Amino acid sequence: MAATILVVEDEPAIQELIAINLARAGHEVLRASNVSQAEALAREVLPDVVLLDWMLPGETGLSFARRLRSQQRTKGIPIIFLTARAHEQDKVAGLEGGADDYITKPFSPRELMARIKAVMRRRVPQLTDDVVEIGGLRMDPASHRLHAGKANILLGPTEFRMLQFFMTHPERVYSRAQLLDEVWGDHVFVEERTVDVHIRRLRSALEASGHDRLIETVRGSGYCLRSGKN
Repeated sequence: MAATILVVEDEPAIQELIAINLARAGHEVLRASNVSQAEALAREVLPDVVLLDWMLPGETGLSFARRLRSQQRTKGIPIIFLTARAHEQDKVAGLEGGADDYITKPFSPRELMARIKAVMRRRVPQLTDDVVEIGGLRMDPASHRLHAGKANILLGPTEFRMLQFFMTHPERVYSRAQLLDEVWGDHVFVEERTVDVHIRRLRSALEASGHDRLIETVRGSGYCLRSGKN
């Protein structure tokens, strides 16, 4: 599934190579050559992944990574360092500074894409095309299909995204505001009660197979998908 990826790299040739390969893979690419540009872009559109060069003009990538991790809005964004600094102490510093992964230059586009996919699978599984199955429901994001046994369940695009988020984060309670950020995006301004409308539509679509029971309302908190294991 396509993701919005912020590339913070001051070497034009490397930035272009990365952007081309990301675009070919279907991702939306945001480009920055320094930290101030990266912060401005991140304020406008919250990226799903940040590819971050360590040595940047003005302020280091490490400093930027630490700031991302310290802020509520950006603390969960996966960060991958791209750097020529290959010493063990540098890798440790990068990981302790908030990076999820660390790739030393030069690297192949194929390795980079594999690392991006791996970190997304760990940190933002709802943005991958991995098949997920819970309680007899089987979702295939690549084909946009949902099955309960042999029966195909039709969902609207918003309900599909919402169910994919729930299925990749089972047993966790999310408030309406959190669901708006995760399913609609943090720069889409709609009423929180909109979530209730789509929850009703989702439950209605799942009712025939009995899977509507998996979507639980947690009074005073929000909604949760129960895996049926507890």
